[in-house]
Amino acid sequence: MDAVPEKDEFLVLKKELTKLRLEAKLRKSLSAELTRQKSIADTAKADALLKSQQLAELSAKLAKYLSPQIYEQIFSGQHNAEVKSYRKKLTIFFSDLVGFSTISDELESEDLTNMLNFYLDEMSKIALKHGGTIDKFIGDSIMVFFGDPQSHGAEKDAKNCILMAIEMQKKMRDLDGHWGRHFSFRDNLRMRIGINTGFCTVGNFGSNDRIDYTVVGGAVNLASRLETAAKAGSILVSEETFLLVNDKFNFDKPVHLNVKGLQRKLKAYELSMKESAKNNLTNYKRKGFNLEIDTDAIDQSIIEELKKIIEKLE
Repeated sequence: MDAVPEKDEFLVLKKELTKLRLEAKLRKSLSAELTRQKSIADTAKADALLKSQQLAELSAKLAKYLSPQIYEQIFSGQHNAEVKSYRKKLTIFFSDLVGFSTISDELESEDLTNMLNFYLDEMSKIALKHGGTIDKFIGDSIMVFFGDPQSHGAEKDAKNCILMAIEMQKKMRDLDGHWGRHFSFRDNLRMRIGINTGFCTVGNFGSNDRIDYTVVGGAVNLASRLETAAKAGSILVSEETFLLVNDKFNFDKPVHLNVKGLQRKLKAYELSMKESAKNNLTNYKRKGFNLEIDTDAIDQSIIEELKKIIEKLE
């Protein structure tokens, strides 16, 4: 009578045991699969991190071949890498070192390379500080333009360009003696600068495989001609640029130049380096203080901040 229940109970236990074994096997299999998937995910994450680091390194290297403004436009998606150009009013800057051909003949290539790299690095820092788009280096020559990819208006672009040029010439004077101590130059280096404002064609030029972001046009050629005509240590600007900034800077009397390609003589103005900038001063005078601000040399946001401080003091 008791044999049947025992048999049934045995079968039930056997089924339970089989079920438990199956569940254990499934758990083990699931655990192994989860471990495998985690390993795959960790490997994928590591690969993604490595590729991200490689991309960042590559991006940093590519950035050195482009002006920061153009680099930011490309990597932000605002600028497409396609052959395309448009017309825009720009202020163009050209500079070179006086007597560089003679210098390059006398120097060893290593010394010349070190000197050029130092010189171009110092001038590039100043150009970027003032918002200039560095177009290219051609030996000792530097080409910079203002007004693209971002413009602050023709007058402000021209003003920023001249402020940049003034700081560059001051830097060259500050470096007197440096060239002899570090590069064995007998004489101090002098730079000449030409600046012009006008409509140019700016954008990507080249082929579908190789493009260059630059500016072309008569206004560019004229800036280059002015640089060639400038005296050592001077800044020569066109009449177009002069008309935009003559209320902010001091200039000598105009000179008339014979320029190749122009039938008429070109009127140009040399910037007076003795007293280069005219101050646009505003006075805030109240009882107990007298605040003088050069509104040309200070951002509008800071002016507004100062106004709020003065209001609180009052």
